[in-house]
Amino acid sequence: MTDILPYPTGNQHPRFFGWVMGNGTITGMLADMLASGMNPHLAGYDQSASLIEKQVIAWLAELMGFPPESGGLLVSGATMANINGLTVARNSEVSALTDFDVREHGLGHPDAPRLAVYGSDQIHSWVYKACETMGMGRQAYRSIATDADWRIDIDAARTRIQADIDAGLHPFCLIATVGTVNTGAIDDMTAMRELADEFGMWLHVDGAFGSMAALAPEAADLVAGQELADSIAFDLHKWGYMPFEAACVLVRDGTSQTDTYGSEASYLNGMTGGIAVGITDFADRGLQLSRGFRALKVWMSLKEQGSDCLGQVIQQNIDQAAYLEELVRQRPQLEVLSGATLNIVCLRYVVEGMNDDALDQLNRDILVAVQESGAAVPSQGIINGRFAIRVCISNHRTTRDDLVILLDAITQEGRSAVSRGGE
Repeated sequence: MTDILPYPTGNQHPRFFGWVMGNGTITGMLADMLASGMNPHLAGYDQSASLIEKQVIAWLAELMGFPPESGGLLVSGATMANINGLTVARNSEVSALTDFDVREHGLGHPDAPRLAVYGSDQIHSWVYKACETMGMGRQAYRSIATDADWRIDIDAARTRIQADIDAGLHPFCLIATVGTVNTGAIDDMTAMRELADEFGMWLHVDGAFGSMAALAPEAADLVAGQELADSIAFDLHKWGYMPFEAACVLVRDGTSQTDTYGSEASYLNGMTGGIAVGITDFADRGLQLSRGFRALKVWMSLKEQGSDCLGQVIQQNIDQAAYLEELVRQRPQLEVLSGATLNIVCLRYVVEGMNDDALDQLNRDILVAVQESGAAVPSQGIINGRFAIRVCISNHRTTRDDLVILLDAITQEGRSAVSRGGE
């Protein structure tokens, strides 16, 4: 253990601000231990573990404003949740609008439509993996420019969709991002819904961390409209503060999810009695047959803490980001590159007279130095072409004092780097 304990990633620490990493709770840890001891097979089956997952999905649908008949599944993370939603979108929309059976014939068939997916240039890299995995190729994703607030440009999206239709492509899905990785920006959900309806497209929401802001008492309005989506993907191991792995995909029409993933095999036929009632209930909603009991930590966490408590802590992180932005603006050595929309602030250390390329390298050096010092762990981003020190606050243990320590470390390492450069 002496070789293992000193070298974690550190994401449990209150000053871990890198990327968007979960930090876990004691309740979640105990739930995972109990789930491993129970060791149920969550393809389905008529068992207590299945009932708990069904209840968890029903709770999450209610919290996200989705109807009770929505389909849903707990998966490893937002990448898999997003791929699930996009695959359902493809199969549902293509079959409905072109009478082409993607499941039966595949996209290599000569009659297969040329498909296109749309979202902003701030989207997470999952979409490229999805397009590759689904056999559509990376070029199927049509990256749309964003406005000054990093939200997708609706007019530009409309123009691109129409141009693709004129060129013989089949646009089937519009992806809205609720909480972009770089800045925490949120696309205009109402406008996205209207645009999707205008072209008869599926609206999917990538809300990996941002969708959970729906629980925050003062920030819920920021994500209003995400309940209008046809599907939504979000993590619980980020702003749900639960241990890895736990994410959810919700699909408004639950039958479209089972139509996409359902299978027929004699050895998996359901029975009218015994434990094989609903034997593949969850396996028919996604790729996995063998599945672990992720739902228990979600169920226990919600039972112990309640959605109101989670919402208060999410709001606390959002307020801390606003406070951090204020602190940065008070320090002449620091510059805000992207202010707090949700829980992310991007900044850099500045030196009068130093050009942007030199500042980029200086801030790379500062970032590494701060991480290696052990003071804090921010990560990086590119904002308007410039290197940024990116601070994402998603830890329930973080205090305002931690933010001061972070800025002190950045300032100190900046001064040291500049001093060494002048020697």
